[in-house]
Amino acid sequence: MSGLVEVNSQSTYGPDQMTGLEPEHSANEDPERWYCTNMVGLPVGLIGSTAFNRSLRRITIHGTRETHRGLFRLLAQSDSQAAAGEVFEHYMQVEFGLDPGIQEPSASRRRATSYVEAAVLKGWVESRFGLVPIFHKQRLGLFPSPGWVVYLQEKTDIRFHNNCIYQQFDLLYEYCQWSIRHFKAPGPTFVRLWRGTNNVEEQLVEGDARGRSCTMRLNNLVSFSASKERADEFGDWVLETEIPTVKLLFFPGLLRGHVLDHEGEFLVIGGNYKVRAHRGWF
Repeated sequence: MSGLVEVNSQSTYGPDQMTGLEPEHSANEDPERWYCTNMVGLPVGLIGSTAFNRSLRRITIHGTRETHRGLFRLLAQSDSQAAAGEVFEHYMQVEFGLDPGIQEPSASRRRATSYVEAAVLKGWVESRFGLVPIFHKQRLGLFPSPGWVVYLQEKTDIRFHNNCIYQQFDLLYEYCQWSIRHFKAPGPTFVRLWRGTNNVEEQLVEGDARGRSCTMRLNNLVSFSASKERADEFGDWVLETEIPTVKLLFFPGLLRGHVLDHEGEFLVIGGNYKVRAHRGWF
């Protein structure tokens, strides 16, 4: 998929199976070993594993709901997704001093900043879940590398860090999860989604894409579509999988008219996923 989150996820390793890394690489060189803790209270390796995707465990970002109890009391009074979205956006404007006008940047501005915005979102996943990105404009590989330098510069861009941006994403995640449980949409536990991609061999962890069923290592934040036809527009391969709803940061309709909603994509916390890979249109 394309859009706000630029995520051609390419890797040869992941939490389920480490490959392509020499044992002499230090923890500083190997980004997969940077984190042993996070802000959700579960092991980093578990969160990124296929076992977690079937476990039906809930995730909550420590302290977020406790800090914003008033928001969730107000949300409990909402009788529709649209009403809840209005409550949430109004709360964000008051709490963070957001100007409603900046929620709708022009198409040209969205294109100009999409890579940086993607880096900030990936940085948030890294900070909260302990999952490092494996791709940002290019495969990142071991640290340091030119790709890592670009990613680190863009994820700390001052334009996006002058108003508690990570705390805003914390609330977005918790609101998304509240909405899923409250309205049972887009699904109470799982949602079947599709993603267009290229170079599937570089993403394989286990199995063979040509055999359809396999395990792939996806970036720490990835975009999916609810439409097979739409996904087919963005790569030679289409990946089909069931996403646990606890790994959704955003889904279409969560905030109508918001810049994220314009892309019509599901934003998904990444890691290893069991997928069915289809070559071209199927």
